[in-house]
Amino acid sequence: MLLNLVKKDFLLTKKYWIVMFIAAIALPVFIHTKIAFFSEAGFLPFFLSTLYIIFLLFSTVSMMEDKHRGAAYLCATPYTRNTIVRSKYLFIIAIFLGCYVLYTLTTLFSPIKINMLGISDIGQTFFIVTIVFSVIIPVQYRFGYEKSRYIFFFLIFLTPFLLPNMMKIFQSNGITVVDLLSISQSIMGLLLVLMALVIGLISLRISIRIYSNKSL
Repeated sequence: MLLNLVKKDFLLTKKYWIVMFIAAIALPVFIHTKIAFFSEAGFLPFFLSTLYIIFLLFSTVSMMEDKHRGAAYLCATPYTRNTIVRSKYLFIIAIFLGCYVLYTLTTLFSPIKINMLGISDIGQTFFIVTIVFSVIIPVQYRFGYEKSRYIFFFLIFLTPFLLPNMMKIFQSNGITVVDLLSISQSIMGLLLVLMALVIGLISLRISIRIYSNKSL
């Protein structure tokens, strides 16, 4: 039943599949050519392209469900609210994995040299994306799509302007996240994935509690 709900979300966005497929390939290449100071790693191109794609697909599903009262109709089916909420988190993880596969294929076949992702790059991206959507989903369940969409829209699209400047500051001082934690990149990446899963589970519990008590 859970997978059926995830499939439903993908079907709601099917007219954007080709656009998102192209974006998942073209955005990392474009970002690599524009951000020379970060050319030795794949984190920033992968992070920005993945964040945008997940946000746009998630927002599309939320908009369509809000417009057609999809949540109310779903709750009238055998699907429990618990299952409905879980499917949203699984939907985001599925998109993340898809973006990773496409990015990897792009690094192999792109005429422009793009570095392969390391465990640290994957961990950092998954961690930040998880934090972002661990906030977005409960807030959206609490206040609704219409009230929350503009706030998150501006936050998401301000990211490419803020993050590169922060990375420049760290790099100009010879500081990386690995240096701050004094551990290897691989271990840091695995720790970040583990922390992301814990944060995601906490967010999931909060979302389920909010949605279970919400009147539709």
